Amino acid sequence: MIALIKKEIQKVIIGQEALVDNLLIGLIAGGHILVESVPGLAKTTAINTLSKTLGINFKRIQFTPDLLPSDLTGAQIYNPKTGEFSVKQGPIFTHLLLADEINRSPAKVQSALLEVMAEQQVTIANESFKIEEPFLVMATQNPVEQEGTYSLPEAQLDRFMLKTVLDYNTLDEELDVVRRVAIDGFEKVNQVANVEDIANIRQQFQKIHVDEAVREYMLKIVFATRYPQKYGLEDIKEYIEFGVSPRASIDLYKASCAKALIRGNDFVTPLDIASVVNEVLQHRLVLSYKAQAENITAQAIIKKILKAIQTP
Repeated sequence: MIALIKKEIQKVIIGQEALVDNLLIGLIAGGHILVESVPGLAKTTAINTLSKTLGINFKRIQFTPDLLPSDLTGAQIYNPKTGEFSVKQGPIFTHLLLADEINRSPAKVQSALLEVMAEQQVTIANESFKIEEPFLVMATQNPVEQEGTYSLPEAQLDRFMLKTVLDYNTLDEELDVVRRVAIDGFEKVNQVANVEDIANIRQQFQKIHVDEAVREYMLKIVFATRYPQKYGLEDIKEYIEFGVSPRASIDLYKASCAKALIRGNDFVTPLDIASVVNEVLQHRLVLSYKAQAENITAQAIIKKILKAIQTP
């Protein structure tokens, strides 16, 4: 079923396999995704195509400096004829939500979205409403234009299961994009699954086997970001201000299980962990001023940790 979903998405999305896989990981594991890239790399197209493939609702919100929390969640509307208030639900009531350029809105709006991501419910006035499953938020950031933006603090970044940094397509991939868009057009995307199928996939996800040694390997990676000296990594200690949170351990476990399922396995291998560890940890590592001054990246630190810790 997962292979069939990916095949349909790839009718429209050329390359960007990491984005497609991470969307599926978020959907299967119940996590949310932060995507950083320059404009035009098919972020909106990818999540919109996923919604068509699964036959579920999709909405997009363009974040701007004048956006209000009620623009996301909805509000009470007064009816002068009846003298009563009724609730008008906002665009956040959907299955797949694209929060485009989330860092363009102030903290109140960001926190309204992040509350829904964590609790999967919305409170309007004195009423609470549950968000239907499945629910996935894909938030985007543009790294090019930083003027007039509100950076997400570390506590908010920690709410995202994965952070994906997209790069441009290869020359061959972009030739294929140009040919399909300008000449042939894209193939029609068919619905190949539904909400029940997603629930069945999530049941399979719950049954993925993780060996004790593999579980311990995951936690050693996490703990090496907090206490690098205990793992023979004294040289990176000065570059880390704060290690990753316990939520990183949970998300690394979930993402590894989902990746194994996408690969067609019913057990997790170190390869599954290695393929998701950057996306799970890179936005949670708080680097020191020295690291920033010397252009040491979170990815470079994670790479050193993986080399230092013995694979089971």
